[in-house]
Amino acid sequence: MSPRLRPLRNRDSDYAGVSGAVRVDKRTKNLTKRLRPGEIAVIDHIDLDKVSAEALVACRPAAVINVAPSISGRYPNLGPEILVAAGIPLLDNVGKGVMERLDEGDSVHLEGNVLLSGVERICDGDLQDEVSVREAMAAAREGLNDQLESFAENTMTYLLRERELLLDGIGVPDVRTEFEGRHALIVVRGYHYKEDIQILRHYIREYRPILIGVDGGADALIEAGLQPDMIVGDMDSVSDSALTSGAEIVVHAYRDGRAPGLERVESLGVTDAVVFPATGTSEDVAMLLADDKGASLIVAVGTHATLVEFLDKGRAGMASTFLTRLRVGSKLIDAKGVSRLYRSRISGWWLIAMLLVGMLALGAALSATEGGRAMLQLIGARLDDFWSTIVGVFT
Repeated sequence: MSPRLRPLRNRDSDYAGVSGAVRVDKRTKNLTKRLRPGEIAVIDHIDLDKVSAEALVACRPAAVINVAPSISGRYPNLGPEILVAAGIPLLDNVGKGVMERLDEGDSVHLEGNVLLSGVERICDGDLQDEVSVREAMAAAREGLNDQLESFAENTMTYLLRERELLLDGIGVPDVRTEFEGRHALIVVRGYHYKEDIQILRHYIREYRPILIGVDGGADALIEAGLQPDMIVGDMDSVSDSALTSGAEIVVHAYRDGRAPGLERVESLGVTDAVVFPATGTSEDVAMLLADDKGASLIVAVGTHATLVEFLDKGRAGMASTFLTRLRVGSKLIDAKGVSRLYRSRISGWWLIAMLLVGMLALGAALSATEGGRAMLQLIGARLDDFWSTIVGVFT
């Protein structure tokens, strides 16, 4: 058990009596694709991040069982707080053997901090609540120094390995999509991506940017009624329907050229996919591609923008995202910045004032002509009759 987590064993719990069928997967993003409301998710996710927690909450499970510590103490990750705030029981750090003891669809029962299958005791763990999460987060903040040092080291390693790509664009493949002089909208299924896409609809209609979905971001675009022009990623979390939608496919490959996602794409009949070997994340690849091909502005939806978000992603590869943002910084803007430009701030009083001004302008225009004056006199007479009727009713 992690020394930074406060165990909640042998005590009464508001969560006693939760039952449901289990869904088991070591990869949280794969599990959320088949998790249904009322089921119990069994995951293996050390330092549960915000995006994964929000995906779990959206599935409305009865409980989440994590075989790993949801807060290891390395840094203050955001996921456990989201689950607890949503009222979803989080049984933590139960041990990896649980996944071997449970089969998909097994019926289990969570009684306090003990998981049962019938009368058989499967495991026990640390049942997290607001107090335990808050204490663990406070302790985890003490580990930020070590994480920052590691982040800086990974950043330098990536810079040395990919300096030709970052500085000179060497290695960026040719694509058929024309970027020159156009805006590019890059969608990652990450932080608040649904809200940002909705807010950006006016911008999308006006500027018609090139729509790039990063893996599952392509499905996010399609769900919003938009057609992606390009899909970039390792193709592990994008649907078959998105891959066959007609968008240009760019497969993110390892630096040595291995592209596991290419086989899946070709099996769907897509024979003109482009391979882009690069270290780092697929959102980095999308940004570097748009920048190299001449996009005048890059708008990012659901990507990582702050240091806490970089750390919350929980892997060394996020150092590449930091450097990529430095590389394309002159033309990169977060979706929330664009949304603020397009969000209406006109109050109701302003609308009333504008309506009155318009009516006065119309009256002035009508009074300038003989026909207009006659119309105004007719309208005035009708209003006078209407007012007389109202007064007569009350007198």
